[in-house]
Amino acid sequence: MILPARKVFPIQIGDKLFRLSGASISSDAPSYFSQFFEEQLRQNEGADSVRTLYIDRDPATFEDIALHLQGYHIQPRDGPHFVKLFADAQFFSLPRLTSQLYSSTIYVRIGDSEFQIPRDLFSSPGDSPNYFSLGFAVFFTTPTDVFPGLSQRTLLRPPSILPPSVPNRSAKTFADLLHILKGYPVRIRDEEHRTELLRDARYFHLKGLEQRLLPHSISYNLARKTSEIIIRLEDIRQSGISFVADSAVSSPAAAPSPASTASNLSASPGWVFYQRPYVDSEAYSLVMEVSGEESTMLYVSASSGSSAARYARATFHRQALSRITSLFSIIANKMNLPIMQPLGLMMMERGAGVASLPVSPGNSGLSGDRVKVRIGDDADVTLDGKPWDLHEEDDDDYGEGMNVDPGPSANVTGRRKYIETEDEEDEEWVVRKAQWRLRVQAMPGGAQAGKSGLEVVLGAVKIEACSSERGRNSARGFLS
Repeated sequence: MILPARKVFPIQIGDKLFRLSGASISSDAPSYFSQFFEEQLRQNEGADSVRTLYIDRDPATFEDIALHLQGYHIQPRDGPHFVKLFADAQFFSLPRLTSQLYSSTIYVRIGDSEFQIPRDLFSSPGDSPNYFSLGFAVFFTTPTDVFPGLSQRTLLRPPSILPPSVPNRSAKTFADLLHILKGYPVRIRDEEHRTELLRDARYFHLKGLEQRLLPHSISYNLARKTSEIIIRLEDIRQSGISFVADSAVSSPAAAPSPASTASNLSASPGWVFYQRPYVDSEAYSLVMEVSGEESTMLYVSASSGSSAARYARATFHRQALSRITSLFSIIANKMNLPIMQPLGLMMMERGAGVASLPVSPGNSGLSGDRVKVRIGDDADVTLDGKPWDLHEEDDDDYGEGMNVDPGPSANVTGRRKYIETEDEEDEEWVVRKAQWRLRVQAMPGGAQAGKSGLEVVLGAVKIEACSSERGRNSARGFLS
């Protein structure tokens, strides 16, 4: 039964009487109002007299609902007004208004400020689902099931809903995040500002925005004919790591791809590439920065007159150790390398498997406990606050940057004896900051127990280190 369009029906909301036509009530039906008055007309067999519908709700909120029924577009003014409209629209079973509010702008209070956020602002990859789509779902699940666990038929009152609010976050920082999400350039005032932006981007689960805010640098290296990305070790994510063989890097036919060396990996050396998740459309040659607290010890070999490079071994400590170990393990997994761990013996001795192994790059299958390092003549090294030079004559390796070590059959005794025996190590450096390229190449002697036959070599790009406590103290400043 359809309500007569010209007939007026009385509705008492709180202490105020509203008179709405059948056309207005039917504009958003079936609803609580249409069902009530249809039943009245059915019982009275079309008589003119109908009883007034009494509902104990807020008349000020119903004024906006009445405007909606009369054909006007209503817009919530703020968060409290939004939840009042939303709760009453669901309570009165107004399907069109409920759907309109469900898909409308997000009204939320961050800190001490109100924000109106268009829902399509979170359409970028990685930015949805987020805090707003997940955190408020307990109240607003779907337009047809707004109050989970409550029966519409037995609901005397809609539950009390607080306006969406995040009081423990900064309104100013959130405004900066919205400014970036709207497409404006990322302008970081200082590192403290970046830290605030990253902290809140993670809090609100905006993963794509977080990747854009991470400190990084992307540039094209003309000498190497490849694009490079510099990013900190702690900011590297597993999904962005890939291995690209030399044949793929040097091929002009196509850009390097994470899937480029899916076969014959063990036969071809290559480089580790990185692509920021959700943000980058291609992978770049990775230059990994290790900075922050002192966490790297470098054991530099004596100079060899037959090489334009110095070799060393690096040990990592604190969080850098676990991150490097995890990174090397991920690289091995990405390359589908067969790690030949003696699992049977391991389980007999330790009562567990790989999980019982200590945190060390040596358990990744791509390195020893001390990671091999190459410091070429292209590396910028500052030692004890002064530029450091190799002081070596040019040879065949000069100008090649970071080169692949010769195969096992080559005569490499003079070069390698300094990095494989502890008694030949001449210098110990405490590295404060460093940037490394990651090279994967064949391991001398081939595959061994617990190893894959390949190893990761860190190629020095830039190093700041001190060789003694005096050098460290010279860089120490006084408290201001």
